[in-house]
Amino acid sequence: MGEENENIEQVGEVAKRGAELAIGKGALSEEEIARVTADLIAAIKTVYDPEIPVDVYELGLIYKVDLDDERNLVIDMTLTAPGCPVAGEMPIWVENAARSVEGIQDVEVRMVFDPPWTADCMSEEAQVALNWW
Repeated sequence: MGEENENIEQVGEVAKRGAELAIGKGALSEEEIARVTADLIAAIKTVYDPEIPVDVYELGLIYKVDLDDERNLVIDMTLTAPGCPVAGEMPIWVENAARSVEGIQDVEVRMVFDPPWTADCMSEEAQVALNWW
């Protein structure tokens, strides 16, 4: 458990957005975990909610990212509202973005609505972009 907590601290950028990061033990070096995390964040930041001019990462729509020893990702994400018109498409956009990260073997994106998304989930960057402060 201690090694996993150390890795989580080193790649705390995901956790900073409020997402939980779980990492498989042992098979990936700290450097590889940091690289995958940085690349994954960059990839996810290319996905925008079409109704809000902010990427899904800064909106706080990514709740949890699990990376196992075989380089498989499971991403729990939500939407700003359950009735979002792109509810069926946005998870596919996130999945495709995550699959673009070098070394990732498989990606599963799961939609979750608990806890419900609120504007408090947004980063300061998103709040500034939307003039919500």
